[in-house]
Amino acid sequence: MKAVLCKEYGLPDTLVVEDVPSPVPVPGQVVVSMRAAGVNFPDALIIQGKYQVKPPLPFSPGTELAGVVKAVGAGVNNFKAGDSVIAYAGSGGFAEEVAVDARACIPLPAGVDFKVGASFMMTYGTSYHALKDRAQLKAGETLLVLGAAGGVGSAAVELGKLMGARVIAAASTDDKLDACRQLGADATINYASGDLREAVKRITEGKGVDVVCDPVGDKFAEPAMRDMAWGGRYLVIGFAGGEIPRIPLNLALLKGFSIVGVSSGNFTRKEPQKNEANVRELLGWIAGGKLKPLVSAAYPLAQVARALKDVMERKVKGKVVLVAG
Repeated sequence: MKAVLCKEYGLPDTLVVEDVPSPVPVPGQVVVSMRAAGVNFPDALIIQGKYQVKPPLPFSPGTELAGVVKAVGAGVNNFKAGDSVIAYAGSGGFAEEVAVDARACIPLPAGVDFKVGASFMMTYGTSYHALKDRAQLKAGETLLVLGAAGGVGSAAVELGKLMGARVIAAASTDDKLDACRQLGADATINYASGDLREAVKRITEGKGVDVVCDPVGDKFAEPAMRDMAWGGRYLVIGFAGGEIPRIPLNLALLKGFSIVGVSSGNFTRKEPQKNEANVRELLGWIAGGKLKPLVSAAYPLAQVARALKDVMERKVKGKVVLVAG
Protein backbone atom coordinates (compact mmCIF):
# COMPACT_ATOMS: atom_id res chain seq x y z
CA MET A 1 0.00 0.00 0.00
CA LYS A 2 1.01 3.64 -0.42
CA ALA A 3 1.52 6.05 2.45
CA VAL A 4 2.67 9.63 2.90
CA LEU A 5 5.85 9.58 4.98
CA CYS A 6 7.62 12.26 6.98
CA LYS A 7 11.26 11.09 7.14
CA GLU A 8 12.67 14.40 8.33
CA TYR A 9 11.08 17.45 9.87
CA GLY A 10 10.40 20.19 7.34
CA LEU A 11 7.87 21.89 5.09
CA PRO A 12 5.35 19.93 2.98
CA ASP A 13 7.72 19.47 0.03
CA THR A 14 9.90 17.20 2.17
CA LEU A 15 7.13 14.58 2.39
CA VAL A 16 7.32 11.48 0.20
CA VAL A 17 4.78 8.88 -0.92
CA GLU A 18 6.14 5.32 -0.78
CA ASP A 19 5.01 1.71 -0.74
CA VAL A 20 4.95 0.29 2.79
CA PRO A 21 3.64 -3.00 4.25
CA SER A 22 -0.08 -3.15 4.99
CA PRO A 23 -0.84 -2.92 8.71
CA VAL A 24 -2.06 -5.94 10.66
CA PRO A 25 -4.49 -5.23 13.51
CA VAL A 26 -3.38 -6.04 17.04
CA PRO A 27 -6.01 -6.84 19.68
CA GLY A 28 -8.45 -3.95 20.00
CA GLN A 29 -7.62 -2.45 16.60
CA VAL A 30 -9.31 -2.29 13.22
CA VAL A 31 -7.60 -1.74 9.87
CA VAL A 32 -9.48 0.80 7.75
CA SER A 33 -9.12 1.13 3.98
CA MET A 34 -8.98 4.90 3.72
CA ARG A 35 -11.39 6.56 1.31
CA ALA A 36 -10.74 10.13 2.46
CA ALA A 37 -8.55 11.80 5.09
CA GLY A 38 -9.03 15.31 6.44
CA VAL A 39 -6.16 17.79 6.11
CA ASN A 40 -5.78 20.01 9.17
CA PHE A 41 -3.48 22.77 10.39
CA PRO A 42 -1.90 20.52 13.09
CA ASP A 43 -0.77 18.20 10.28
CA ALA A 44 1.31 21.07 8.91
CA LEU A 45 2.83 21.67 12.35
CA ILE A 46 3.58 18.05 13.19
CA ILE A 47 5.69 17.50 10.05
CA GLN A 48 7.81 20.51 11.07
CA GLY A 49 8.29 19.25 14.62
CA LYS A 50 6.33 22.24 15.92
CA TYR A 51 3.41 20.36 17.46
CA GLN A 52 3.11 19.18 21.06
CA VAL A 53 2.98 15.57 19.80
CA LYS A 54 6.14 14.31 18.02
CA PRO A 55 5.81 10.80 16.58
CA PRO A 56 9.14 9.02 16.01
CA LEU A 57 10.51 9.37 12.47
CA PRO A 58 9.54 8.16 9.96
CA PHE A 59 5.77 8.55 10.39
CA SER A 60 2.67 9.24 8.35
CA PRO A 61 0.71 12.37 9.32
CA GLY A 62 -3.07 12.57 9.24
CA THR A 63 -5.38 12.70 12.24
CA GLU A 64 -8.85 11.88 10.87
CA LEU A 65 -10.19 9.68 8.11
CA ALA A 66 -13.21 7.81 6.80
CA GLY A 67 -13.23 4.48 5.03
CA VAL A 68 -14.21 0.81 5.10
CA VAL A 69 -13.09 -1.72 7.69
CA LYS A 70 -10.74 -4.25 6.09
CA ALA A 71 -9.87 -6.37 9.13
CA VAL A 72 -10.47 -6.46 12.88
CA GLY A 73 -8.20 -7.55 15.70
CA ALA A 74 -8.96 -9.88 18.57
CA GLY A 75 -11.55 -8.60 21.00
CA VAL A 76 -13.26 -6.24 18.56
CA ASN A 77 -16.95 -7.11 18.46
CA ASN A 78 -18.60 -3.84 17.41
CA PHE A 79 -17.14 -3.68 13.88
CA LYS A 80 -16.67 -6.16 11.06
CA ALA A 81 -15.07 -6.14 7.62
CA GLY A 82 -17.11 -4.04 5.21
CA ASP A 83 -18.40 -1.53 7.78
CA SER A 84 -18.11 2.16 6.82
CA VAL A 85 -16.54 4.16 9.65
CA ILE A 86 -15.12 7.50 10.71
CA ALA A 87 -11.86 7.19 12.63
CA TYR A 88 -9.70 9.48 14.76
CA ALA A 89 -6.21 8.16 14.10
CA GLY A 90 -4.11 10.76 15.92
CA SER A 91 -1.48 10.16 13.23
CA GLY A 92 -1.03 7.82 10.27
CA GLY A 93 -4.20 8.77 8.40
CA PHE A 94 -2.47 9.79 5.15
CA ALA A 95 -2.19 6.20 3.92
CA GLU A 96 -4.26 3.77 1.88
CA GLU A 97 -4.72 1.54 4.94
CA VAL A 98 -4.65 2.64 8.57
CA ALA A 99 -4.63 0.68 11.85
CA VAL A 100 -6.81 2.45 14.42
CA ASP A 101 -8.00 1.72 17.94
CA ALA A 102 -11.57 0.42 17.57
CA ARG A 103 -12.64 2.78 20.37
CA ALA A 104 -11.67 5.71 18.11
CA CYS A 105 -14.09 4.60 15.36
CA ILE A 106 -17.73 5.57 14.87
CA PRO A 107 -20.11 4.15 12.23
CA LEU A 108 -20.55 6.41 9.21
CA PRO A 109 -24.30 6.94 8.71
CA ALA A 110 -25.83 5.89 5.40
CA GLY A 111 -25.97 8.79 2.99
CA VAL A 112 -23.00 10.67 4.49
CA ASP A 113 -20.16 10.94 1.96
CA PHE A 114 -16.69 9.65 2.92
CA LYS A 115 -15.21 13.10 2.21
CA VAL A 116 -17.64 14.71 4.65
CA GLY A 117 -17.06 12.00 7.24
CA ALA A 118 -13.30 12.49 7.02
CA SER A 119 -13.44 16.24 7.42
CA PHE A 120 -15.67 17.13 10.34
CA MET A 121 -14.26 15.59 13.53
CA MET A 122 -11.33 18.02 13.86
CA THR A 123 -13.45 20.99 12.82
CA TYR A 124 -17.06 20.46 13.82
CA GLY A 125 -15.99 18.28 16.74
CA THR A 126 -13.66 21.01 18.01
CA SER A 127 -16.13 23.84 17.43
CA TYR A 128 -19.04 21.99 19.02
CA HIS A 129 -16.98 21.07 22.08
CA ALA A 130 -15.88 24.71 22.29
CA LEU A 131 -19.34 26.25 21.95
CA LYS A 132 -21.36 23.63 23.84
CA ASP A 133 -19.07 22.35 26.59
CA ARG A 134 -16.59 25.17 27.16
CA ALA A 135 -18.57 28.34 26.38
CA GLN A 136 -22.07 26.97 27.09
CA LEU A 137 -23.33 29.21 24.28
CA LYS A 138 -26.96 30.23 24.74
CA ALA A 139 -29.60 31.15 22.19
CA GLY A 140 -29.72 34.92 21.73
CA GLU A 141 -26.07 35.50 22.62
CA THR A 142 -23.63 37.12 20.19
CA LEU A 143 -20.76 35.00 18.87
CA LEU A 144 -17.69 36.44 17.12
CA VAL A 145 -15.75 33.92 15.01
CA LEU A 146 -12.20 34.78 13.95
CA GLY A 147 -10.78 32.97 10.92
CA ALA A 148 -14.40 32.30 10.07
CA ALA A 149 -13.81 30.79 6.61
CA GLY A 150 -11.35 28.13 7.78
CA GLY A 151 -12.24 24.64 8.95
CA VAL A 152 -12.89 25.33 12.65
CA GLY A 153 -14.20 28.83 11.93
CA SER A 154 -16.75 27.85 9.29
CA ALA A 155 -17.97 25.04 11.53
CA ALA A 156 -18.38 27.52 14.40
CA VAL A 157 -20.39 29.86 12.17
CA GLU A 158 -22.77 27.09 11.15
CA LEU A 159 -23.05 25.60 14.63
CA GLY A 160 -23.50 29.00 16.26
CA LYS A 161 -26.50 29.68 14.04
CA LEU A 162 -27.94 26.22 14.73
CA MET A 163 -27.58 26.87 18.47
CA GLY A 164 -29.50 30.14 18.18
CA ALA A 165 -26.70 32.71 18.45
CA ARG A 166 -26.22 35.91 16.50
CA VAL A 167 -23.03 35.22 14.56
CA ILE A 168 -20.43 37.76 13.46
CA ALA A 169 -17.89 36.24 11.05
CA ALA A 170 -14.44 37.82 10.70
CA ALA A 171 -12.04 36.82 7.90
CA SER A 172 -9.32 38.27 5.69
CA THR A 173 -11.00 38.55 2.27
CA ASP A 174 -14.40 39.50 0.91
CA ASP A 175 -14.52 36.18 -0.95
CA LYS A 176 -14.15 34.28 2.32
CA LEU A 177 -16.84 36.44 3.92
CA ASP A 178 -19.21 35.59 1.08
CA ALA A 179 -18.77 31.93 2.04
CA CYS A 180 -19.51 32.82 5.67
CA ARG A 181 -22.75 34.53 4.72
CA GLN A 182 -23.78 31.41 2.83
CA LEU A 183 -23.26 29.49 6.09
CA GLY A 184 -25.65 31.86 7.85
CA ALA A 185 -23.46 34.60 9.36
CA ASP A 186 -25.58 37.58 10.45
CA ALA A 187 -22.76 40.09 10.01
CA THR A 188 -19.23 40.00 8.60
CA ILE A 189 -15.95 41.86 9.17
CA ASN A 190 -12.94 42.01 6.86
CA TYR A 191 -10.19 42.39 9.47
CA ALA A 192 -7.47 42.72 6.84
CA SER A 193 -8.90 45.92 5.38
CA GLY A 194 -10.85 47.31 8.34
CA ASP A 195 -10.63 47.89 12.09
CA LEU A 196 -11.89 44.83 13.98
CA ARG A 197 -12.70 46.72 17.18
CA GLU A 198 -14.62 49.50 15.50
CA ALA A 199 -16.57 47.04 13.39
CA VAL A 200 -17.59 44.99 16.44
CA LYS A 201 -18.65 48.13 18.30
CA ARG A 202 -20.78 49.23 15.35
CA ILE A 203 -22.43 45.84 14.82
CA THR A 204 -23.18 45.27 18.53
CA GLU A 205 -24.06 48.93 19.20
CA GLY A 206 -21.35 49.06 21.83
CA LYS A 207 -22.60 46.04 23.80
CA GLY A 208 -19.73 43.74 22.81
CA VAL A 209 -19.81 40.01 22.16
CA ASP A 210 -20.65 37.21 24.57
CA VAL A 211 -18.39 34.55 23.06
CA VAL A 212 -15.30 34.73 20.84
CA CYS A 213 -14.20 31.63 18.94
CA ASP A 214 -10.49 32.12 18.18
CA PRO A 215 -8.50 29.55 16.20
CA VAL A 216 -6.21 32.32 14.88
CA GLY A 217 -4.52 34.11 17.80
CA ASP A 218 -1.78 36.49 16.63
CA LYS A 219 -2.64 40.21 16.35
CA PHE A 220 -6.41 39.75 16.40
CA ALA A 221 -6.73 38.30 19.91
CA GLU A 222 -6.27 41.46 21.98
CA PRO A 223 -8.60 43.67 19.88
CA ALA A 224 -11.29 41.01 20.10
CA MET A 225 -10.87 40.78 23.87
CA ARG A 226 -11.32 44.53 24.19
CA ASP A 227 -14.81 44.13 22.70
CA MET A 228 -16.00 41.42 25.09
CA ALA A 229 -19.30 41.84 26.90
CA TRP A 230 -19.49 41.47 30.68
CA GLY A 231 -19.44 37.76 31.58
CA GLY A 232 -18.18 36.77 28.15
CA ARG A 233 -16.11 33.70 27.26
CA TYR A 234 -13.04 33.87 25.05
CA LEU A 235 -12.28 30.48 23.49
CA VAL A 236 -8.58 29.85 22.86
CA ILE A 237 -8.53 27.14 20.15
CA GLY A 238 -5.31 27.62 18.20
CA PHE A 239 -2.78 29.94 16.64
CA ALA A 240 -3.17 29.63 12.87
CA GLY A 241 -2.06 33.26 12.58
CA GLY A 242 1.43 32.19 13.59
CA GLU A 243 2.09 34.02 16.86
CA ILE A 244 0.89 33.12 20.35
CA PRO A 245 -0.39 36.47 21.62
CA ARG A 246 0.73 38.07 24.87
CA ILE A 247 -2.44 39.28 26.55
CA PRO A 248 -2.78 42.02 29.21
CA LEU A 249 -4.68 40.01 31.84
CA ASN A 250 -6.19 43.16 33.31
CA LEU A 251 -8.64 43.02 30.39
CA ALA A 252 -10.23 39.88 31.84
CA LEU A 253 -10.40 41.53 35.26
CA LEU A 254 -11.91 44.82 34.10
CA LYS A 255 -14.40 43.31 31.66
CA GLY A 256 -15.31 40.26 33.75
CA PHE A 257 -14.82 37.72 30.99
CA SER A 258 -13.26 34.27 31.08
CA ILE A 259 -10.38 33.00 28.95
CA VAL A 260 -11.23 29.37 28.21
CA GLY A 261 -8.85 26.83 26.72
CA VAL A 262 -10.16 24.35 24.15
CA SER A 263 -8.11 21.19 23.55
CA SER A 264 -10.12 18.90 21.34
CA GLY A 265 -7.47 16.17 21.28
CA ASN A 266 -7.26 15.96 25.07
CA PHE A 267 -11.07 16.09 25.32
CA THR A 268 -11.26 13.11 22.97
CA ARG A 269 -8.78 11.15 25.07
CA LYS A 270 -9.89 12.18 28.57
CA GLU A 271 -13.67 12.25 28.04
CA PRO A 272 -14.31 9.72 25.25
CA GLN A 273 -17.96 9.12 26.14
CA LYS A 274 -18.84 12.82 26.02
CA ASN A 275 -16.89 13.18 22.79
CA GLU A 276 -18.71 10.26 21.19
CA ALA A 277 -22.07 11.73 22.26
CA ASN A 278 -21.11 15.04 20.63
CA VAL A 279 -19.99 13.33 17.42
CA ARG A 280 -23.17 11.27 17.20
CA GLU A 281 -25.23 14.43 17.64
CA LEU A 282 -23.27 16.15 14.89
CA LEU A 283 -23.67 13.13 12.58
CA GLY A 284 -27.40 13.22 13.16
CA TRP A 285 -27.51 16.87 12.13
CA ILE A 286 -25.38 16.15 9.05
CA ALA A 287 -27.51 13.18 8.01
CA GLY A 288 -30.64 15.29 8.55
CA GLY A 289 -29.33 18.16 6.46
CA LYS A 290 -29.11 20.66 9.35
CA LEU A 291 -25.32 20.89 8.92
CA LYS A 292 -23.59 20.94 5.55
CA PRO A 293 -19.81 20.69 5.96
CA LEU A 294 -17.94 22.42 3.16
CA VAL A 295 -15.27 20.29 1.47
CA SER A 296 -13.75 22.62 -1.11
CA ALA A 297 -11.17 20.28 -2.66
CA ALA A 298 -9.99 16.66 -2.74
CA TYR A 299 -6.40 15.74 -3.64
CA PRO A 300 -4.76 12.35 -4.25
CA LEU A 301 -2.05 11.28 -1.80
CA ALA A 302 0.63 12.31 -4.31
CA GLN A 303 -0.53 15.95 -3.96
CA VAL A 304 -0.28 16.06 -0.16
CA ALA A 305 2.24 18.95 -0.30
CA ARG A 306 -0.19 21.10 -2.24
CA ALA A 307 -3.04 20.35 0.18
CA LEU A 308 -0.91 21.22 3.23
CA LYS A 309 0.41 24.40 1.61
CA ASP A 310 -3.15 25.56 0.94
CA VAL A 311 -3.96 25.03 4.63
CA MET A 312 -0.78 26.77 5.81
CA GLU A 313 -1.37 29.74 3.50
CA ARG A 314 -5.00 29.99 4.61
CA LYS A 315 -6.34 29.55 1.09
CA VAL A 316 -8.87 26.93 2.12
CA LYS A 317 -12.61 27.47 2.48
CA GLY A 318 -14.00 24.87 4.84
CA LYS A 319 -11.85 21.75 4.51
CA VAL A 320 -9.73 19.90 1.99
CA VAL A 321 -9.20 16.13 2.00
CA LEU A 322 -6.82 13.55 0.60
CA VAL A 323 -8.31 10.55 -1.21
CA ALA A 324 -6.89 7.11 -1.87
CA GLY A 325 -6.28 5.87 -5.42
